[in-house]
Amino acid sequence: MSTGSDIETLGPSTTADYALRGLWYYALPAGALKPRSMVPVTIMGEDLIFGRDDTGAPFALNDSCPHRGIPLRFGRFDGKTVQCCYHGWRFAPDGRLTEIPSLAEGQAFDYGRVRVAGYPCREADGNIWIFLGNDRDEMPDRDAPRIPDIGANFHRIFETQVFPCPLDHAVMGLMDPAHGPFVHASWWWRPSTSAHEKAKHFAPSELGFTMTRHKPSSNSRLYKLVGGAPETEISFRLPGVRIEHIRAGRHQVVSLTGVTPIGPKETLVNQAIYWTMPFLTPLRPVLARVMSTFLGQDRDVVTKQQIGLTRNPPLRLIDDADTPAKWYLKLKREFARARAEGRDFVNPVPDTTLRWKS
Repeated sequence: MSTGSDIETLGPSTTADYALRGLWYYALPAGALKPRSMVPVTIMGEDLIFGRDDTGAPFALNDSCPHRGIPLRFGRFDGKTVQCCYHGWRFAPDGRLTEIPSLAEGQAFDYGRVRVAGYPCREADGNIWIFLGNDRDEMPDRDAPRIPDIGANFHRIFETQVFPCPLDHAVMGLMDPAHGPFVHASWWWRPSTSAHEKAKHFAPSELGFTMTRHKPSSNSRLYKLVGGAPETEISFRLPGVRIEHIRAGRHQVVSLTGVTPIGPKETLVNQAIYWTMPFLTPLRPVLARVMSTFLGQDRDVVTKQQIGLTRNPPLRLIDDADTPAKWYLKLKREFARARAEGRDFVNPVPDTTLRWKS
């Protein structure tokens, strides 16, 4: 356990290696993918289209026709093939070229020479995940993130917001334990004057770390909606997935947040909340408003932060409140090195207790 006196200085931020390859990224809520429709999403600077094949399985393709480069989003999808709006070329959900309408009788063409590049996709717990490897043929060696098993009878809501900041600042804000009394001060969450000292145990977990199960802070009022004597566990894993699992007797609440880079200076933040208590369901509109407000407060503060970062000042991280941010940067460096060296990832996070005031 540290003394709180250590300072780590971060140099000017760069955008060349802003995102890692070889990981699952949150793409969009599964409910956004309607039958026979395509949804365009930009991830890590790549324009993609998402859809469902005729079995309901999600797919992701490059949003560009290899013939003349027009975005495929302007075409049509009938559940079996994507048709380009310019010359009618058709592509299967796996990217294979299946038809060129302009070919005359007797004109041979090797369809196998042309395809639309795509990436592996998974649907889990109402979320669509995409695996972005170093190349289009790389397959995932881990499953997409899943929420803890809360049974079949659960309810959920989703919120999506764009943060005008680099991925790292969105993620470090997501895991920051000390900003609550200042950014989220409100009567329904916690008063700005309620900050007090806290001590939480952390342990390494898959591609990240976990704040092990504990009683929520007494100044966090929303936990009282769960009733009983709630306990919570919060985990983080690369590239930017936070899952909080709250238990109160037989009832459970799970919050999943996925942070996905649109480009070097813009980040997509998706959040899903699941619950098993029927008495909360009539409050869905209120919960959705609170969820949007809470996430919007984080967006607004990083928007202001970008003004101060325009000249790339050095950033100084302290122990213990900024230790999760330090761990995140260490996890990124270790994951990148392990892939470059062709070895197993070694989690650099220790088993320890951190202390801070919030």
